[in-house]
Order: sequence, then C-alpha cells, then structure tokens
Amino acid sequence: MDRTHFLPVSRADLIARGIDRLDFVYISGDAYVDHPSFGTAIISRILESHGFTVGIIAQPDWKDPDSISALGEPKLGFLVSGGNMDSMVNHYSVTKKRRRQDAYSPGGEMGRRPDYAAVVYSNLIRRTYKKTPIILGGIEASLRRLGHYDYWSDKMKRSILMDSGADIISYGMGERSIVEIAEALRSGIPVREISFVRGTVYKTSEMPMDPDCIHLPAFDKIQTSKELYAKSFYRQYLNTDPFTAKTLVEPYTADNLYVVQNPPQKPLTTAEMDAVYALPYARTYHPDYEAAGGIPAIEEVKFSLISNRGCFGACSFCALTFHQGRIIQTRSHESLLEEASMMTQDPDFKGYIHDVGGPTANFRQPACKKQLTHGACKNRQCLFPEPCPNMEADHSDYVALLRKLRALPKVKKVFVRSGIRFDYLLADPDETFFRELVKHHVSGQLKVAPEHVSDGVLKMMGKPQNSVYRKFVKRYKELNQEMHLDQYLVPYLMSSHPGSTLQDAIRLAEYLRDLGYMPEQVQDFYPTPSTISTCMYYTGLDPRTMKPVYVAKDPHEKAMQRALIQYRDPKNYELVTEALLKAGRKDLVGTGPKCLLRARHGDTRFVQKTPAKPMKAGAKKPEAPVSRRWDGSKPGKNKRR
Repeated sequence: MDRTHFLPVSRADLIARGIDRLDFVYISGDAYVDHPSFGTAIISRILESHGFTVGIIAQPDWKDPDSISALGEPKLGFLVSGGNMDSMVNHYSVTKKRRRQDAYSPGGEMGRRPDYAAVVYSNLIRRTYKKTPIILGGIEASLRRLGHYDYWSDKMKRSILMDSGADIISYGMGERSIVEIAEALRSGIPVREISFVRGTVYKTSEMPMDPDCIHLPAFDKIQTSKELYAKSFYRQYLNTDPFTAKTLVEPYTADNLYVVQNPPQKPLTTAEMDAVYALPYARTYHPDYEAAGGIPAIEEVKFSLISNRGCFGACSFCALTFHQGRIIQTRSHESLLEEASMMTQDPDFKGYIHDVGGPTANFRQPACKKQLTHGACKNRQCLFPEPCPNMEADHSDYVALLRKLRALPKVKKVFVRSGIRFDYLLADPDETFFRELVKHHVSGQLKVAPEHVSDGVLKMMGKPQNSVYRKFVKRYKELNQEMHLDQYLVPYLMSSHPGSTLQDAIRLAEYLRDLGYMPEQVQDFYPTPSTISTCMYYTGLDPRTMKPVYVAKDPHEKAMQRALIQYRDPKNYELVTEALLKAGRKDLVGTGPKCLLRARHGDTRFVQKTPAKPMKAGAKKPEAPVSRRWDGSKPGKNKRR
C-alpha cells in the first residue's frame, strides 16, 4: 500500500504533504500499524479528524537522544505510549525469562523497545525538549497511573508521572480526553493548568480544593505498609465508574507534590464508537516494514471485528475494570457490516471472519438498564458470586448481528474466538445464541476460561463455581451430539493464582485426568499492574475483605503447580512426584485408573512397606529367622560325616 495512506513517519513525508511543523509527535513502543486494534492508530486518527497534524515515531532508538527529534519539535506536544501491551509483559514471561518474539515489532524481532518504555521515552524527550508538553497514554501508563506494585522489580513504584517527567496521563481508552487536552493546548492553556479533563491524571504542588475528592494514603506510607496499600488499592478499584467515581489524590510528601486522578470519561455512545472505527485507517502495517516480513500482530486482527468495549465480568486477575471499565459500549450493526464488507474486498480474504467480539464476545449491552444513567454498582458484581437478579442476560442483538454477517457475499464462516462468558450464556433463558454458536461459529474447538475447578480458588478469581462450568460443558456436548458435530472445548486454566495451594492444584490435575485432557499450554498467574489478584499476590490480603490469602510465591512451588496441570508430560515427572509426596498423595501414583503417575523403574519413593502384624497378649516374640545351608546345617558349624 502507498505510504500516503499513512500518517507521516519521516521529514520526507512532511515535505511531501507540505507540513512545516506538526502539532503532535506520537512516540510508540510498537511498530506503526494503522489499524483500529492499535491505540496509536486510533488516537492519531482521532486527532487528525479534529484538525490536528500528527506524525509517528515508532520504536525510536532509546540509546540515541536524536531519535526522538526525527520529526522535529511539535507545536503542541509529544504523545507517548509503551504500546498495545505493557512493555514488561511484552518482554518477559511470568518466570521473568526474556521472551523470544515481539509480535508488535518488524518480523517479530525482540529488543526493539526498552523495559518500562513509556518512562524511558519520556525521559529521552525531556533531555532535549525541556518544556514541551508530554502526554502519556496507552495500557502501560493507564495501569501505572498511581502508586502500584511492580512484579518485575518486586517493589512498589510511584505513579508513572513521577518517574517519567511527563505532564499528564490520558488513561482508559482516551478518545475524548485526548481531544480535550489537544484543544486546550491549542487555545494557549499551559499544560500544567489542564486539570479539568475527565479521564486524566496530573501532578500539582497544591492540594485540590474539591471537597468531595478522596485522599489516598501517601506513597511513602503504602510503600512500607502492605495493609495500607491493599486498602488504598481497593478505594481506587471502587472509583473506576464514570458515573460515581470521585477525584483521587495521592500525596508524594518527599517531592511536595500530589498526583491527582480525575474521574473517568463517560462511555462512548454507539454513534461515537461508529465514528472512531469509520476513520480512514490504512488497516495494515506501514510499508517500511515489508522487507522485514511485516508485523506479526496484524494477522490476529486483520479479519476480525471489534464489536464492543468494557466488561462487567470483573475477573480479579484482569485490569479491564481500570482501563475500559465495566459498562459495555457497542458499535452499530451498520458500522460492523460496513467494515466486514470492506474486509471481503481484501485480496487476502478467504471467506472467514476470524472473530466478532471484544474483551468478552457475548456482551453486547450493559448488564442492566441502570448502568447507563447511574453506573455500575460499587459493592456488587454483575456475575459474581452468582448473576445479579437485575442483570438482563440477552443475546438477541448479538444473534441478529451474527446472522447478518453470515449472510454477506463472500463470507463462508463467522467465528467467535475472543471468548464468551459461559455463566452469562447460561443465564439467558433463550437458548438461541447457544445453539447458533455451536452450529455456526465454532472452528472445531471452542475456547472457554473456567480457569480452575476448586471453588475456593474460583472465589479469589471472581469466577463462577465449578458446577456452572460443568453445566455448560454438559449442554455443549448435548448440542453437538444433537447436531451431529464433533467439536471440542479447550479450557483455559491458570496455576498459582492467589488462594491456590498444592492440594488445589492436585484437584485440578484429577479433573483433567477424569476429562482425559492435557492442555498444551498453561498460564501461570502473572501479576500485572492494577488488578485485585496482583494486590493479593503482593500483600497476602484480599483487598475486598482484608482477610489473609495463601499465595504461592516460591518459584519452585509455582513450577510444581504448573507441572501438575501437565502431569502426563514426561519432563514434569520429578516436579509432579515431589508435589504429590509433599501433599501426602502417594495414592495417586501407581497403575490404577485414578492414578496420575506410574512410578519409574527404580524409584523407591513410592514402595509401600507391609506393616508388621500386632502380637497377641502373652505371646512369645518369635525368634529371628536363621539362614541355613542346603543340607539344613547352620553356617559356621561343621557337620560330622
């Protein structure tokens, strides 16, 4: 595709377009992909649609200060993002080993961005441009906007504003807040005075005068008290709803500064969502990357449709509550059909729409009518521990959308791959969606996320009880049999989540044994910023109740829990053996149908000793047996011939 379909990435591009000086320069940890699945593209195109000029510096060389000057100094400011993922998650596995591939870099090459990318890029800018406004955005800044636990350094870190030298954060999805910030800067308002935009975080030397604001504990206090941090985190968690949230203030006493978080932006309307996805995206990666083999991440989204945002599932290990919120926002059928029709014209389109969904595919409306005017409940979840009586489980709109997409010319199949909430599906009294899902939208196997089978662990995860999943599995199998289909369920499972003991991990292994299934991949719990589960991992407390929670932190124990899920893998024999011995479960080793392992030849750890029979009262102790020669004589005695 011609480079004129993209935003400028070089001075040659600026000259060709007659741009003397850009309004904004966007620096990103990802390669430049002009597709609405990438935050850089959405924010840049939104600003362009409001009359601002934007250029992209993708993955600058952070060791070279001149790399951020490639497009000159912008008139209004630098926009900085670590990329579509937190840079530390992008770089490291849960065992803190360096990953081999980066799907957001040319050819999948690893090492094209620094650790803590948003901080490094901002500091790099500040070395050259002392006063130019810096606006942080993206998932990395959004989830690190206040004091937070950082798994990779294993310590509390300050708000990213404090370490980056940036002026303001646009958190969450940011379409509204970035335009308000840009218009304020264009009108001449100094960036330090932009304290009135919802969905932003700023720093100030003066205590905010708002009498309704919530004062969080000072950072130096949560840094030394895990209990205080758990309480502070949960206050933040309860202030993520755009209708009820208040301003949060976190003091940094050593710096004589306050970090202030304004309430979130209100949800986008359907018309606003449609407008975002109708912008003139090139819908692929920049042609400069062609020689390197392109950008792998585009393959997953090129023929997929984003139909919604937000998630009221509120899993403890998910940060969506802090980033997109709990209120569902949807695109219209017309918008989605138009995008799908555009896809069918692509020469690479083979007739398959890979996904129609979002964070949760089958959420196409708010959980209840109240949410659009009063917000989500503070102290109550929509689905956990069981569906709220006020929740309206209704798939009729989603069914209608999928039917329209299936009917499009050139479309052979429409898959649902972004995940469904099976508890929400079962709560719908109308089974139409379930039936059509099985009949039309499964590509041989359906991926679902029960995560665990132990109800104690599921409670910590904020997931439904195992009986709900079993009910779903039963009905899924019945529908497949009824329709003469041979489609499988692939359960996503997680090991070592807070609350999970070795006994819980063994219970999960026994479930897999009975299922006759061993997953190829296992997700060990990954403590990412701004989740309830990460707070539990760090503090050992459930912030919702302040009660202690068992946490497997020892890498060896975590390895045992992970190995138990793949107990059939010969490489895991020693870890599984050790786990079973430690848990006192020798009964699971042997040749019986309920055994997980068969002891290897020569492994004496599982040899069962036969206990001696008890003596009767008054009985004489039997003499020790004496060995004799073949002819009956005792050794050492000469028999006379």
